[in-house]
Amino acid sequence: MTTPRDPQSDPADGAPLHAPAPNGPQAGAGSAAGGLPAPYGPRAVADAAVGDPPPPQTAVSPGPPTADPRWARPALLALLLATGVLYLCNLHASGYANSFYSAAVQAGSQSWKAFFFGSLDAANAITVDKPPAALWPMALSVRLFGLNSWAILVPEVLMGVGTVAVVHASVRRRSGHGAALLAGAVLALTPVAALMFRFNNPDALLALLMAVACHLVVRALEDGRTRWLVWASVAVGFAFLTKTLQAFLILPALAAVYAVCAPVRPRKRFAQLALATVALVVSGGWWVAVVELWPASSRPYIGGSQNNSFLELTFGYNGLGRLNGDETGSVGGGGAPGGGGRWGETGWDRMFNDDIGGQISWLLPAALILLVAGLVLSRKAGRTDVTRAAFLVWGGSLLTTAVVFSFMAGIFHQYYTVALAPYVAAVTGMGAAALWHRRRETWAALTLAATVTATAAWGYVLLHRTPDYLPWLRWLVLVGGLTAALGLVFAGRAGRRVVLAAAGLGVAASLAGPTAYTLSTVREGHSGSIVTAGPASTGRGGGPGGGGGPQNGAPPGADGNGPSQNGGFPGGGPGQDGFGAPPGADGTTPPDGAGTTTEAPGQGPRGGGAGMGGLLGGTDVDAEARELLEAGAAGHTWAAAAVGAQNAASYQLATGEPVMAIGGFNGTDPSPTLAQFQQYVKDGRIHYFVSGGSGGGGGTGRGGGSGTGAASRITAWVQSHFTHVTAGSVTFYDLTRPTSEN
Repeated sequence: MTTPRDPQSDPADGAPLHAPAPNGPQAGAGSAAGGLPAPYGPRAVADAAVGDPPPPQTAVSPGPPTADPRWARPALLALLLATGVLYLCNLHASGYANSFYSAAVQAGSQSWKAFFFGSLDAANAITVDKPPAALWPMALSVRLFGLNSWAILVPEVLMGVGTVAVVHASVRRRSGHGAALLAGAVLALTPVAALMFRFNNPDALLALLMAVACHLVVRALEDGRTRWLVWASVAVGFAFLTKTLQAFLILPALAAVYAVCAPVRPRKRFAQLALATVALVVSGGWWVAVVELWPASSRPYIGGSQNNSFLELTFGYNGLGRLNGDETGSVGGGGAPGGGGRWGETGWDRMFNDDIGGQISWLLPAALILLVAGLVLSRKAGRTDVTRAAFLVWGGSLLTTAVVFSFMAGIFHQYYTVALAPYVAAVTGMGAAALWHRRRETWAALTLAATVTATAAWGYVLLHRTPDYLPWLRWLVLVGGLTAALGLVFAGRAGRRVVLAAAGLGVAASLAGPTAYTLSTVREGHSGSIVTAGPASTGRGGGPGGGGGPQNGAPPGADGNGPSQNGGFPGGGPGQDGFGAPPGADGTTPPDGAGTTTEAPGQGPRGGGAGMGGLLGGTDVDAEARELLEAGAAGHTWAAAAVGAQNAASYQLATGEPVMAIGGFNGTDPSPTLAQFQQYVKDGRIHYFVSGGSGGGGGTGRGGGSGTGAASRITAWVQSHFTHVTAGSVTFYDLTRPTSEN
């Protein structure tokens, strides 16, 4: 045990304050105030390892013992190794995953300017509609190992392993090794975590940074040191550079807990918070300042904005628009609270509904129960009690994020809920440990039993939503959970072996459902913009109305579990490749395509990911189309231009040449304008225009290139002034060959 620092007089409390020992219980509160007891001796260390309760005066679970048991480090290493192996399993099946981000990763591996701005192509026409921090690790990996699926996705796997390690470390410091292992297992086996830590969307890095921020705030609450709070702010700042304002959802909870519970004088608390705010602004704002000050004429257009401004993107399309549904250039928002919309119903039960429940909510009822239990256990503790503060940090982050997700009316995808996974895991581990150490008290034993019962019952409901998927498992979960709960009711009076058996059965029953969904997730590849974890479930889909579409080009039921989990927009049926395989199932060479493209009299040719399919997923690029673009790339800045980023990304990944994404992701960004595009063509900078594509509907985001937007005007001008050629199944316009009418 380390010696606590000298106490400071706190006018607010009228009592001296002490910092907790770094690896032990809090030193200053004392049992009379409901704080943590004195450090345990060797016997207590052994008891903590096997589950014996601490002395009865403890208000909540003790901090970790002063000496680690022999099994602690091997168990942690086994947890991290198992997580890594699980997430690496079948990783190549996802190919380029989300080709939108993979194209930006490829561009960043070829151009440092594209790397810095997060451009979709190495010629820097337009950026992705997010800040670039999530792209940087993948782009560096591709620079080292070349463009392939593993180079893109392995960094995401490492982020998943890192997140498990961070949650384990934070829970261990307050609740011991057993609780930390439980928390790590809960996180690793959450289906949406297994999905997103194997996918190249920004959410993986966001989840890691949010977990780091919570962990560092808890560290700051232990000893009141400014450095921990500053580093937590830096983590949030880089999370902002990952997914803008979503990183700030937990700030109110973190700031409030520190302002109230920090073991330093009030004046110092607020000075520390002010310094942390400065660190947040610097770490999250340096890139924004560079982009805003950089001359717009020499940098790429800011994708997702309507005025070429990252600040507009931050507070509009990626900010308040996500809350109220007013998203200029978007495909449309959701509905009013309690009502339906393009992105599903909003309301307090959104995290539990058919679309989202199987992704994240398996342990959510348990986490909520255990959060309340932990706060009840620590109700008599002193203001600076760190264990209670840890519950408030992780639990507050869970509640604020879940509430915003539940009621946001704008774009919302199921995989966003990976942000909740670290919070659910940490609260579950800490709460279970707190009740376990008090299990000889009737109310604690009953609460443990109720937690297992609620988890098993909810697991049964979730599994029942996929009746053809392992139909026996839901009964096993229900019966096993109820049996374990019955044993836990008598935890205070039964023998040790019976109690440990009941606890083990309860953990197994609680994790069986999410484990099955996780294994189903890692067994299959995932591609496109909207992906979901686990087998198919009734009503779950990727877009408005919960429609479904084939995964990786496979017909429904190809995996033996009914329709694919990769949902799509209504209408994403035969003939649309939006949810098909990325260019090349192995992430390197695209497969040869089949079929031809026809052209009706008086109509422009079609092909190349038209409609909503082209908006949400990459397009198969056949060998003839690839050879055409590669052969004509020399001497041009862009080998081709295509409406919509997913459409352009497919050709760029297939050829390795820059392809301009007209209109950005949705095809609705006013970049380039018709005049700019005409100048590019006049200067010979673009060789081909890919027929078809998504967006261009004058800000509506609807497919087919219809409407009055810049993309539509460009399309109409190209079709009326240039000769088209067909290569494989796609028609291109050769922008170096005007029609005879010109």
